[in-house]
Amino acid sequence: MVRTGKAVNAALGVLFAVVLALMAAQYAAQDRVWGFDAAVGTVVCLIALGRERDRGRAAALGLVVAGAAAITARVAHLPGEPGPAAVLGLLVLGGSALRTLPWRPAAGTALAGLALMITGLLTSAAPSTPFRVGSQAWVLALGAGLGLRFLDYRRCAAADAVRREERLALARELHDVVAHHVTGMVVQAQAARIMARRQPETLDGTLAGIEEAGGDALVAMRRVVGLLRDTEDAVGTAAPVPGPEQLSELVRRFDGHGPEVRLLLPDDPAPTWPPEVAGTVHRIVQEALTNIARHAAHARSATVDVAQGPEGVTVTVTDDAPPGHPRHRQPGGFGLIGMAERVEALGGRLTAGPRPGGGWSVLASLPVPAREPR
Repeated sequence: MVRTGKAVNAALGVLFAVVLALMAAQYAAQDRVWGFDAAVGTVVCLIALGRERDRGRAAALGLVVAGAAAITARVAHLPGEPGPAAVLGLLVLGGSALRTLPWRPAAGTALAGLALMITGLLTSAAPSTPFRVGSQAWVLALGAGLGLRFLDYRRCAAADAVRREERLALARELHDVVAHHVTGMVVQAQAARIMARRQPETLDGTLAGIEEAGGDALVAMRRVVGLLRDTEDAVGTAAPVPGPEQLSELVRRFDGHGPEVRLLLPDDPAPTWPPEVAGTVHRIVQEALTNIARHAAHARSATVDVAQGPEGVTVTVTDDAPPGHPRHRQPGGFGLIGMAERVEALGGRLTAGPRPGGGWSVLASLPVPAREPR
């Protein structure tokens, strides 16, 4: 997001500079005073480029500068204000404010801009081209800001729906994991009652197994239950939790549907991952490979690297799609939003983005906790 904001500002800076240069050249060719208009346009454009700090104040300051410049130009008999560059800067400020500010400040900014333009039109002795163009540009900016605000709202609503679905899936997973452990505890407790009468010397081992199963259930509950607020109970049937050995089968299913995939697994053929961690690793790899198959058709190869370290599991999925591919200019999809929600619920972290020199990378770190005694 920061990178995108910098790119937009860089493009706007180039556009502002071009408009200022063209305006100055045109005024100079017509033997008109261009220095004042260039100065006003530069100030308003600089305010527009610095709008990220406080969009409301930036829009208000831009309107004040444009209004003061219009009064000064009229009194000093200078070319009418706001000029082309100032109008462009005001368009950016107005649209940005209406897109991001809360409704009251956004409405206040919109009305203030309209009031300035209408006042300029009504108080002009003759039809004012700058204020007429400025009014049209301001209305255009408000329309663009409202449109972008609506698109942002829809995207946030869709992301919230994805998170809600992911939480319901986690609720089902929690039910299955805990049910598995509790069932084992019940069976072992029943066996303990029998063994206590027949072979009392084996009772300690049976109780230790019950203790271990209880600790595993507590770990699963504590790591997932915090994510289940604001969701309805959902305890439907779910598929068995996939383990590391099933990643090979997952990768094989993608053969022929995209680039060649190379899988790197931990040296331990059967690492002891909790069920919720194993399921999350499987889901991350599945989502990342799906995105590669859909959006990186020009990639020749992809790598899935699952590493087991002392602090947990690291999953890295990369591809070698060439730079400039459309996929690499878009933010992460809703599937990655759901994966990030799941990873963060387990105390981990997920990042996704373009790689230097081309390609895309998804990196997830998941802690694997020690089993807790009851």
